[in-house]
Amino acid sequence: MAAGLAGLLQALALAGALALSYRPLGDYMARLLTSRRHLRIERGLYRLIGVNADFEQTWRAYLRGVLAFSAVSVLFLYAFQRLQNRLWLSLGFPAVPAATAWNTAVSFVTNTNWQSYSGESTMGHLVQMAGLAVQNFLSAAVGVSVAAALIRGFAGSRTDRVGNFWVDMVRVTVRLLLPVSVVFAVVFVAAGMVENLHAPVSVGTLNGGAQTITGGPVATQEVIKLLGTNGGGFYNANSAHPFENPNPLTNWLEVYLLLVIGFALPRTFGTMVGDRRQGNAIVAVMALIWIGSSGLLTLFEWQHQGSALRAAGAAMEGKEVRFGIAGSTLFGAATTLTSTGATGSAHDSYSPLGGGVLLFDMMLGEIAPGGAGSGLYGMLILAVVTVFVAGLMVGRTPEYLGKKLGGREIKFSSLYILSTPAVVLIGTGTAMSLGSARAGILNSGPHGFSEVLYAFTSAANNNGSAFAGLTATSTWWNTALGLAMLFGRLLPIIFVMALAGSLAGQSPVPVTAGTLPTHRPLFVGMLLGVVLIVVGLTYFPALALGPLAEGLR
Repeated sequence: MAAGLAGLLQALALAGALALSYRPLGDYMARLLTSRRHLRIERGLYRLIGVNADFEQTWRAYLRGVLAFSAVSVLFLYAFQRLQNRLWLSLGFPAVPAATAWNTAVSFVTNTNWQSYSGESTMGHLVQMAGLAVQNFLSAAVGVSVAAALIRGFAGSRTDRVGNFWVDMVRVTVRLLLPVSVVFAVVFVAAGMVENLHAPVSVGTLNGGAQTITGGPVATQEVIKLLGTNGGGFYNANSAHPFENPNPLTNWLEVYLLLVIGFALPRTFGTMVGDRRQGNAIVAVMALIWIGSSGLLTLFEWQHQGSALRAAGAAMEGKEVRFGIAGSTLFGAATTLTSTGATGSAHDSYSPLGGGVLLFDMMLGEIAPGGAGSGLYGMLILAVVTVFVAGLMVGRTPEYLGKKLGGREIKFSSLYILSTPAVVLIGTGTAMSLGSARAGILNSGPHGFSEVLYAFTSAANNNGSAFAGLTATSTWWNTALGLAMLFGRLLPIIFVMALAGSLAGQSPVPVTAGTLPTHRPLFVGMLLGVVLIVVGLTYFPALALGPLAEGLR
């Protein structure tokens, strides 16, 4: 009873902190993305990369910037890893193998941060700091920038311009991600998190053995891994490691950081389109999904079947004892509802239905509140589909925020929704048909299938967490999951940018008596229903073969 009350108080405190952050942070991001003033350091960066900061781009030019920057980032990070053994602070580690370096480069550039390696025994301090942590900042900034372009598409009128990618990315990094990261890095160090440049140290254990302890710049990387909804941990155990997550306070702060930008962006959206009620409706749907997921996950772990587990009070296998059931499930729901991928417990050890909730969270498209930027534009795509469905029901051309939704807009939205499930299901089916791929599955039966389904769901939705039972270190898995991450990130961005350009070129239509109000509880309920139905119809057969079959047998 005491543990349950403590868990409830944690969740209420988190909800209160996010509510208090919603308005100031959302309005700040709106000012950041609409300001005409450039800071001195920003002007220096624009000159360095040869950008005219006062020139707005078409959606095609904006998209080319995103794709070109991503391609260069992948090549740079790949080379950085391959040359690690020649770099300062390499700690004596060899060059990262080619397949692992490819997978990791794509992973961190796409904001996925899937790790098929053990961080403390593979990456030196310089690669961690100047390679992986830098991409944690930049990949998050890219996501917010794309969301800003889509918002400008809704707000624009008869224009072919959606902003400047380079300006958006630099501003988000310099004015938002860096300042917040500096503040919370100091807080984390004060709370006991490791921050140094020490080489591995061998120490004696109580039973007379020896253990190697790896230090490093952990706190500075931990902040942006969460704030930017990245998830790549310095250590293999990620946020279950005491150096990355020392105590219940840091655990709570980590969950807050990985949710705060995603939950504040709807306020930014409402402010930029000139109707904050629209942002309130979007965040209400996000909040309902988050509350429902957290509650179900906690319930399934507390009420897991079996006499031994009932006697113990809950399913504690795989949970972090320092945080208990509630702290572990609160972290688990938050990390799978965003694109963070950081884990504070072993997802593979959750009960079958609990693991199913984690899978379902990612299958939603990580929209509650989702990744930095990607959660908002994913939810807006679903809002477009909801308005279209409502229009079909009353026989009227659908409109959203004064923009008509014709065949062109619906095609882009449909392609967005279909692209990720296609990558997940094709990848899972291919893996299950190949003996070399199945060799990496630890468990047989439905749970083994769930491990494969989880891996491709995590990769394609740019989450990065894993069912630990799958050994994904082979060349096939590194290559296949790398492709899933790449397609899962870039294909949706292409369709989002095309939709932004199509919307920006329209003239606003006046609101009439037949216009569907998209800020009222009715629309909130309709949008929630579309989210659940679309995911249910798409993934139910796969879920039935995995967690549902395991949980009901």
